[in-house]
Amino acid sequence: MINQERLVNQFIELVQIDSETRHEQNISKHLQQLFVSLGLTVEVDDSAERSGHGSGNLLCTLEASAAPETTPTVFFTSHMDTVAPGKGIKPQIGADGIIRSDGTTILGSDDKAGIAVMIEAIRLIKEHNKPHGTLRFVITAGEEAGLRGARFMKPGWVQADFGFALDSNGKIGDIAVAAPGRAEIHITFTGKTAHAGVNPEDGISAIQVAAKAVSRMPLGRIDSETTANIGSFSGIGPLNVVCDQAKLEAEARSINIDKLNAQIAKMKDACESAAAEFHAKCDFKADIVYAPFVHNDETPVVKLASKALSAAGCTPRTFHSGGGSDVNVFNGLGIPSVNLAVGYQDIHTTNEHIAISDMVKLTEVVLSIVDEVVASAK
Repeated sequence: MINQERLVNQFIELVQIDSETRHEQNISKHLQQLFVSLGLTVEVDDSAERSGHGSGNLLCTLEASAAPETTPTVFFTSHMDTVAPGKGIKPQIGADGIIRSDGTTILGSDDKAGIAVMIEAIRLIKEHNKPHGTLRFVITAGEEAGLRGARFMKPGWVQADFGFALDSNGKIGDIAVAAPGRAEIHITFTGKTAHAGVNPEDGISAIQVAAKAVSRMPLGRIDSETTANIGSFSGIGPLNVVCDQAKLEAEARSINIDKLNAQIAKMKDACESAAAEFHAKCDFKADIVYAPFVHNDETPVVKLASKALSAAGCTPRTFHSGGGSDVNVFNGLGIPSVNLAVGYQDIHTTNEHIAISDMVKLTEVVLSIVDEVVASAK
């Protein structure tokens, strides 16, 4: 039933359109035209004005056809942006059925494989007059820059009963049912300059204060649900001057919101206590940019996904992800959602690759979900 050649050609076309995060304008225009040509209505939100990205999010709607009126509305989502290096991608189809780049760039299967699968599913639904409820396809911008497109999405813009992202690591059949919330933390220490050789005792080294603060923080794997990391440590100045400013960029993550807040508090306390000890100043800013979500095997959206996967010949497996995705935002907006594995490998590297068979199977899964949603309304 799946037109493999068409699916692959669609994927190849998409990955050759440059769309590094913040530069999504060309892929957005292409997708808008493509979804309209497939008979869907397309809306573009105004998130680009606030996110600083090259496009807003796309909401593409396929109205219900030959399904019970009680059929739930569902959405599928993938993101249009990629990480760098993602310019001039030259996809290579191997004899082994694996698609790779030429090794100088990423491939872009994260997440254009998800978009290609959506498009093939829509074509098949229309070609075979498959009964379906209202289907929404949400293509976000800025996912690779901290979910910025989804985070700037206005509440209520996407109307759906539940949803499925096609954007998880793992093999086809894996379902991410939980993912951590994430806090971005920006810390500035201010000390006092002095000559490093003549009178260093009159200065306050902001670098020393920052180092002391870091040494007091719980970092890395805190527990099974919580992590924390210092991503950047900078203090720049002449060698012969006591440095009076140092900056830290950090993050904390947890599936448990109380643990996330507790971790932030511990990192703040470490900074403030070090600053007080050295009579320095500390400016600590933490922002929870997206909340965690947690489902279990009995959550309706998880049960439906598992049933659809089994019907498509896959073995469902639920797991807790260590990374966030647009699903965090959708759950935060009140739409129960999970993230389905796409099958891509070595993403965010020049070794990224995906098996054609996995894209075919994922298309079967999407169609199976559509069938199960209709069946649930009878």
